[in-house]
Amino acid sequence: MPGKLKAKIVAGRHFLYFTSAFNMVKFGNTTFKTDVCPKSLNPQWNSEWFKFEVDDEDLQDEPLQITVLDHDTYSANDAIGKVYIDIDPLLCSEAASVISGWFPIYDTIHGIRGEINVLVKVELFNDLNRFRQSSCGVKFFCTTSIPRCYRAAMVHGFVEELVVNEDPEYQWIDRIRTPRASNEARQRLISLMSGELQRKIGLKVLEMGGNAVVGYLQCFDLEGESGLVVRAIGTACTLDKLSSGSAPNTNTHDGKEPVFGEDLPSFSGPPTPFRALPSSSSSPPPFSPSKPCSRQSSSSDTDLSLTPKTGKVQSVFSSTLSDQFVLYLQEFPFFTLTSFPPGFLVHVGGVVSARSVKLLDRIHNPDEPETRDAWWEEIRQEIKSHAKALGCHAVVGYSESTSICEEVCILSASGTAAILNPRYIWCVLFSRFEEPSPPSCGFCHIPYDELNMPFPAQLTYCYHCRRQKVPDVLFTTIDMPQEAAVTGKGCLIQARLCRLKKKAQGEVNATAISNLLPFMEYELHTQLMNKLKLRSMNALFGLHIQISVGENMLLGLASATGVYLTALPGPGGIQIAGKTPGDLSNEHHILTIQKRINDTIAKNKELYQINPPELTEEVVGSPIPEPRQRSRLLRSHSESSDELSELDLSHGKKDAFVLEIDDTDAVEDIHSLLTDASPPTGMFYVMCLCYCLQMFTSVRVFRLSNANLTNQGLNKIFTDLCENLLKSFYFKLRSMIPCCLCHLNFTVAVPEEELIQVTVTAVAMTFDKDQTQEKPADNIFWYLHFPLSFFPSPPLVSSSGPLPALSVPAVSSLERCSPLPEGRSRSLRSNRSFGGTSVTVVKMTPLSFLPGTRIIKYLGIINMFFIRETTSLREEGGVSGFLHSFIAEVFAMVRAHVAALGGNAVVSYSMKECVLMENPNKNQAQCLINVSGDAVICVKETDQEPMPSTTNIGQTCSSGADGAT
Repeated sequence: MPGKLKAKIVAGRHFLYFTSAFNMVKFGNTTFKTDVCPKSLNPQWNSEWFKFEVDDEDLQDEPLQITVLDHDTYSANDAIGKVYIDIDPLLCSEAASVISGWFPIYDTIHGIRGEINVLVKVELFNDLNRFRQSSCGVKFFCTTSIPRCYRAAMVHGFVEELVVNEDPEYQWIDRIRTPRASNEARQRLISLMSGELQRKIGLKVLEMGGNAVVGYLQCFDLEGESGLVVRAIGTACTLDKLSSGSAPNTNTHDGKEPVFGEDLPSFSGPPTPFRALPSSSSSPPPFSPSKPCSRQSSSSDTDLSLTPKTGKVQSVFSSTLSDQFVLYLQEFPFFTLTSFPPGFLVHVGGVVSARSVKLLDRIHNPDEPETRDAWWEEIRQEIKSHAKALGCHAVVGYSESTSICEEVCILSASGTAAILNPRYIWCVLFSRFEEPSPPSCGFCHIPYDELNMPFPAQLTYCYHCRRQKVPDVLFTTIDMPQEAAVTGKGCLIQARLCRLKKKAQGEVNATAISNLLPFMEYELHTQLMNKLKLRSMNALFGLHIQISVGENMLLGLASATGVYLTALPGPGGIQIAGKTPGDLSNEHHILTIQKRINDTIAKNKELYQINPPELTEEVVGSPIPEPRQRSRLLRSHSESSDELSELDLSHGKKDAFVLEIDDTDAVEDIHSLLTDASPPTGMFYVMCLCYCLQMFTSVRVFRLSNANLTNQGLNKIFTDLCENLLKSFYFKLRSMIPCCLCHLNFTVAVPEEELIQVTVTAVAMTFDKDQTQEKPADNIFWYLHFPLSFFPSPPLVSSSGPLPALSVPAVSSLERCSPLPEGRSRSLRSNRSFGGTSVTVVKMTPLSFLPGTRIIKYLGIINMFFIRETTSLREEGGVSGFLHSFIAEVFAMVRAHVAALGGNAVVSYSMKECVLMENPNKNQAQCLINVSGDAVICVKETDQEPMPSTTNIGQTCSSGADGAT
């Protein structure tokens, strides 16, 4: 489908010094030039329309590149900066018709140096060529649930793709070109690869019969001299746009989110996400959870040869589904979605994950990425085998990540094994839900055979229905199901771990890392279990485990939301046992630690309001059998539990985990459990209506000074770094109390030998303090610190009842910040005007929605990669000042591009990459940041018109950094 691209350069403003500026407008191999505007801070070009006749394949791959130069008569023209404009949002029929706005002029050395006003239009011509290589019209969404104002007509399945190329930073020509030229070559190549990858993913979606990709996750693997890899995964869907009159209310009082056609007008012939063979009866047979799936095989001996490399595989679930139901699933039945309608998940088996250590080889032919493809196929096959071993046929909440250091790369993938409901697949999934489902426990029931379990575990009868078996603890990577019955509040559960390793290269290094990984995962799992018990909780949702590799260390960080599911048994307690030589043999010391643990458990029960109902043998099936003694997990087992002090254990359970003090490290582990930072009063729950939403990003970099650190010392440093980061949030947000922190996204990295870097993106919601005294206590929210995107949707059902609705006014606190100082920093206000004029204010949030608003239109995906380098690190305020200004510039550029599309918000925002490299001795630093999100138009809950997105700069202004530190 050939097309015509038209661009017009209108004007510039807020240049830092008088320039004779002109522009070079380039698309593909065609370049145009504007006139020179002599000596001005606010040049006016008003150029003619520059026209490019190109194929739509090029429109998807190439960005429009505008280079702003300072004309010099007697020497080479000086570079001011560049602007890259993604054309893909204009290629969809539902998208904007024009890109028009002020774009920051960005230089990789000096940052933002002014703004330029650009107009861009695209005219597409009809092309019936069946062999075309474009995928125009395929929509991409970062959100991990079905986008609001759409309904899912069909979910086709998993799509993946990757492209490879040589990294310009490591090419021979980099030795003779300037740092600016090297950075711009790298940034341009990454933009081209991102466009090509998106187009190839779109082609796969079209082949499957879809028109959208939901849960789109794109990652950049900077392999150094080996090359550059851009990867993406997502869930292919067929989405139908809702009419404006039928757009659902996304913030009703129950907080329900309309996913998979929920709360939509009924329609004939409901489509199905999987092709199901029709049965002889008019309705599907009832699903019988009393017959668990028989185990196919263990994860180590699963026969994968039956899975064809192409096409679809027929999978029959003998005891779960009737023979009348045969599901045709893809080779990899993975879903990147994390939110589902009630009842869609029949059973959840638990987290399945796989890791692999690879040695990077140089990419010789960018057109043949078979090696990297083969690596990821091995990982996905292993994930699939683990899911089969759990008796599950799908993996939900699936994600992939890498960690690279020199020539070693750790590939990681994780998800949640699950069984999908055949009733929903048959006729219910996309029909109208008349009323919310009551709390249910079915998803907690085990999907595997109790007599042939794939791993050692202790099972008990469900504490909700008293019929089926449930595990004693449940780990998942998905949002908490809407129908889940919970008790009390939720909280952030985080495990941290550092392990030193010897410096090595090649296979020796890869072998050392491979040997460490299983023990690190076990230790992280142990910490999570201990902290769950310490808080009297029994389930984790949104679990994300990162393993980052450095030259001489490995870092592990696991984050999740802990809750108490009433269907699962109580977590018991933690018992201290054992004696060791020296001062640890003092029995009084052991009893003191035991008392501290008991007091902490009791305090947490009160803090998180965990008061499970007493067990009674109601007439609901047979009485509850006495649960068998659970195996005791942790560092070791005690054989002398009769000598231990008494514990106040939770209801129905008279056993406890046993911690044996066998060395000093064990004592330090116990102390670390008891020293986790707790939020101040007022940050545990929120009441009333939301009136302010504030997104913030924080980056902490710690340089190790002691070369003789031990594992224990390194653990303490890493733990203190994370704890101090959380404490800084509590302190900075103290004026917003009562407030709620949600969607905390932690990223840990080891960019250099002596550096540890932790990046956090989160949202703070504060509430109307005037109404706090008027609202009854049963409206208290119980969720906080949730590093996942279900806040507050799907609706959470607690013992206190449904959650109230949230609302936010047009102007949030980010518009009430103090003005910036005059000078260079003024250019950061890319989406503001001056002199009292009205301009667009674009709100940003990692959530999939804005409280109190309704999304009426998705304008396209924002996927941007920025490079910033400095040779004056000390003059810019050191690493802290450099990072703060760079993140503020990134926010400003994202807002400018969204505003140019006509949007007023960015939802599902995330910072996937933040790589910092510094050389203090040479006063140099370099940082790379990749951000993504969905550009949207929001309206107020009660309005039909777009949400007011202008503010008078004469009254309010903002840095646009949203608290970047």
